[in-house]
Amino acid sequence: MQLHQLRYFTAVADLGHFTRAAEQLHVAQPSLSQQIRALERELGAELVHRGRGASTLTDAGEALLPLARRILADADSARVAVRETLSLRRGRVRLGAPPSLCTSLLPDVLHLYRTRHPGVELQVREDGSRDLVRVLAAGELDLALIITPADAPGLAVTELRREELVLLSAAPLFARRRHARIEDLRDRPLVMFREGYDVREATLTACRQAGFTPGFAVEGGEMDAVLSFVRAGLGPAVVPALVAARTGLTVTPFAAPALHRTIALAHGAEVPLTRAAAAMREVVLGQLGEA
Repeated sequence: MQLHQLRYFTAVADLGHFTRAAEQLHVAQPSLSQQIRALERELGAELVHRGRGASTLTDAGEALLPLARRILADADSARVAVRETLSLRRGRVRLGAPPSLCTSLLPDVLHLYRTRHPGVELQVREDGSRDLVRVLAAGELDLALIITPADAPGLAVTELRREELVLLSAAPLFARRRHARIEDLRDRPLVMFREGYDVREATLTACRQAGFTPGFAVEGGEMDAVLSFVRAGLGPAVVPALVAARTGLTVTPFAAPALHRTIALAHGAEVPLTRAAAAMREVVLGQLGEA
């Protein structure tokens, strides 16, 4: 059963005449008749009573007609959906990002993309970089903003920018110093993120390189919880500078060599991006790749 056969059949049903149906469809009348015969052979039933004048449907033809109309309508809808997806009037992008980027850099990216492609559905997953790499590799995301270095086999990773990490506290920690040193964290219990956060790993690595393992006033929080714990005076925390700037709390940069992290964009290396996801990649590179 082919779509053009159903189209020929519905035209005959609507017009009640083979010749007029062929004229409307701009096909030769013998070709139209042949295709309807082929459809009848495939279905094993006569569909049209062929008279010298008007043609009428058999019971089998009457049963087929609403189904044929539905199939043709669905086919037309499929064509429209594909065309709209290709023109980015429709589609879906599944984007992952760490919580720190969801609250700092990502809103402007999403706003610009939404302005350009309002018909595309946006789905955001907020998680730590390690978890995002795993989910991205499993094909459950199209793109993800991650922090490098990250073990990302099978992914294409493009570095975008470096971001400074700073010490955030409820009140000034140093009376005469404008900068903190990693060694200052030796005897100062920290508010610490849960495992899987890149900021946690960067902080612990810097402390271990300085010869100590920091203590925790409280650990295991997500971004909002960590900021709340710092605000409550439980202790300082090492956080991204863009996040710290929005808190109203005391921000103390680290002295050289300062702490940094590298933000990157990742996607599957083997699976081509959809048009919607490729357009998102262009927006991300344009917004975040210049700084």
